[in-house]
Amino acid sequence: MLRITELKLPIDHPDEALRPALVARLGIEDGELLEFSVFKRSYDARKKNAELVFIYTIDFSVADEAALLQRLHGDRQVNQAPDTTYKPVGQASADLAERPLVVGFGPCGIFAALLLAQMGFRPIVLERGKEVRQRTKDTWGLWRKSVLDPESNVQFGEGGAGTFSDGKLYSQIKDPKHYGRKVLRELVKAGAPDEIMYVSKPHIGTFRLTGVVADIREQIKALGGEVRFEQRVTDVLIEDGQLTGVELASGERLYSRHVILALGHSARDTFRMLHGRGVYMEAKPFSVGFRIEHPQSLIDRARLGKYAGHPKLGAADYKLVHHASNGRTVYSFCMCPGGTVVAATSEPQRVVTNGMSQYSRNERNANAGIVVGITPEQDYPGGPLAGVELQERLEAHAYVLGGSCYKAPAQLVGDFIKGTPSTSLGSVEPSYKPGVALGDLADALPDFAIAAIREALPAFGKQIRGFDLADAVLTGIETRTSSPLRITRGEDMQSLNTKGLYPAGEGAGYAGGILSAGVDGIRVAEALAKDMLAQPH
Repeated sequence: MLRITELKLPIDHPDEALRPALVARLGIEDGELLEFSVFKRSYDARKKNAELVFIYTIDFSVADEAALLQRLHGDRQVNQAPDTTYKPVGQASADLAERPLVVGFGPCGIFAALLLAQMGFRPIVLERGKEVRQRTKDTWGLWRKSVLDPESNVQFGEGGAGTFSDGKLYSQIKDPKHYGRKVLRELVKAGAPDEIMYVSKPHIGTFRLTGVVADIREQIKALGGEVRFEQRVTDVLIEDGQLTGVELASGERLYSRHVILALGHSARDTFRMLHGRGVYMEAKPFSVGFRIEHPQSLIDRARLGKYAGHPKLGAADYKLVHHASNGRTVYSFCMCPGGTVVAATSEPQRVVTNGMSQYSRNERNANAGIVVGITPEQDYPGGPLAGVELQERLEAHAYVLGGSCYKAPAQLVGDFIKGTPSTSLGSVEPSYKPGVALGDLADALPDFAIAAIREALPAFGKQIRGFDLADAVLTGIETRTSSPLRITRGEDMQSLNTKGLYPAGEGAGYAGGILSAGVDGIRVAEALAKDMLAQPH
């Protein structure tokens, strides 16, 4: 199989135009092209008023690949295609007595468990929340009725935090073994749209993701695995630095010397338990800020110009960075085109925001986090849990600023920049449920973060016309951009001081998003499988 990059066609080209364009570019007869498939399709909208084109990467085969490569020698855009087929590291024997445990069933835990099940290890998954459909009902309970279930919400339950998001499936991680392709193929197999295999910024959307997650769960069970819901791990059993099992809230103990810890970034009670048990961890940087909402039509016009609203392009996104004069970096995070701002707390009397989109991305507003990077050395010294404690203080204060009823504090961008409280909405209707309480956000974050964001918004307005729209809405606060700590592991993927414990995914500080978490789940599952296969039976 060969690969060609940078094949460009007009945005409005018919599907049947792709084959003749490929044939012409290669300089071959149509009959010589045996097969082809789109590996990637993207477009570049950075040049204002330029004609947009789709840019394709295509895998193809011809009758005589060697002759074609020789004729096109020196053409950097035509090469041998890499083999992205996934190859398992081994297969468990039928008499394998020990069963690995996977704690957490978000993207990392899902793919770790799926891979282990496919290799015959019959994993037992322990998820503190509920199955995805019941979890969805509980989450809507907070959004519609201001009733929070601390064990079943945006953060906890089948699918993890990624279920109630844009379902973004792109990442900037290095992936030399093409594990990301394995993740995408399994998602398509479970019901995700085929296009996620080739569009440059694939997404699934919340409602579709729920069905995909449930399908993968059934696959794991069919392969001999177990998935147990409402099973919160309250203790780890350690003997002489070797993990031997876990204890549940019910008092039940499950014994295994191989446990994947895929907690997610909000399992603060579990972080504290692990710290108390002496499991090595360290504070790490994360970011805090607000969600910003604009009319999606404004973003479409600014980013796509005359192509705004084009059905093949969909809702436009953006990515922004500003280095503020006080030394802080402000950037857009988790941009959700045509989406909504959602209540994302997992703890009573706290307010946290996140962004979510459906597959259609057809809601009125665009939203994104506008966040400021912070570091333990500079902003929260005091040990591994200091970042968790900072998050908790900020979220509790946001709850009070919102009226102590799960409403979120909010302010218009124009008022925020001027430093005056907002008293009424303008042309942008905020999407956050249970609702917003207008006022002054200056007290919601540390002074350095407020100053940096105030400086960044007009700068962003120079990059995207209208971004500093006076009526745009800031909703507070965004604190769970990533885990505030890392449960550090070695090259064998095990905890530095607790053998048999495999920290993984976002909560352990090794991923940021659905795709990277899924990839990390695969990597850790492979390491665990190799260790189990090397053990004497």
